[in-house]
Amino acid sequence: MRRHMTRIICASLDCSYQQSMGDDRPTWVSAMARVLALIVLASSLVLAAERAAFAQAGGEPPMNHPRTGTHPMGGPMPHPDHSFSNAEMWARQFDDPKRDAWQKPDEVLDALQLAPTALVADLGAGTGYFSVRIARRVPRGKVFAVDIEPDMLHYLGERAQREHLSMLQPVRASADAANLPEPVDLVLVVDTYHHIDNRIAYFARLANSLRSNGRLAIVDYKLDAPEGPPVESRISPEKVTAELEVAGYRLVASHPFLPRQYFLVFERKES
Repeated sequence: MRRHMTRIICASLDCSYQQSMGDDRPTWVSAMARVLALIVLASSLVLAAERAAFAQAGGEPPMNHPRTGTHPMGGPMPHPDHSFSNAEMWARQFDDPKRDAWQKPDEVLDALQLAPTALVADLGAGTGYFSVRIARRVPRGKVFAVDIEPDMLHYLGERAQREHLSMLQPVRASADAANLPEPVDLVLVVDTYHHIDNRIAYFARLANSLRSNGRLAIVDYKLDAPEGPPVESRISPEKVTAELEVAGYRLVASHPFLPRQYFLVFERKES
């Protein structure tokens, strides 16, 4: 599409130049003004088409502002191409009931077998798609809904009050730390692992926030999934396992029931 719009612009430039050279009515200045207007229009059309294509595919729309929030369909951490500060808007996508058919949140939590007293961190909580479900399963525990985006945390706090989930506590993360207030039994990372920079160092530090026999669960997009980040940004389950091995974890379970994502569970090696 970009090449097509470029041809239109070039044709207009040639026409305008010929007119400006052939008579006095359209000057070169006015011709250039028309060309610049065409360039602006073409750029807008290309951007709109690309955003529409991403939305139709269920993937990530390109943004013009630094990312400080959570990945569409889940996940936080800084990324240079995305901003998710409008929690109310993103909630319509993150919490779309249609997501349940392939995300299978209840089956994911069933597989994790959470005790009613468990302490759980949802790393990349976004608008609480998993956090609120976890909270209902741990009535005598705690859920730390972790995100780096202040507007998401504000939304999470309001949602916890609205849905009477006193055990759900929003936690402000930083670029290099989850900032959990106390050690937990489980850290759940859904569609977020690929957004984290310096992952080996990050998860090596995070191991200190796991209780004895604590677990780390990673759910992220398969390389051939129809949704998710660009393919070049995705990380294979083999690479996840290799990186976390270096960070001090061992793989203890792999659940194959998600159609578009892998689901890996790790423990600290010394556990």
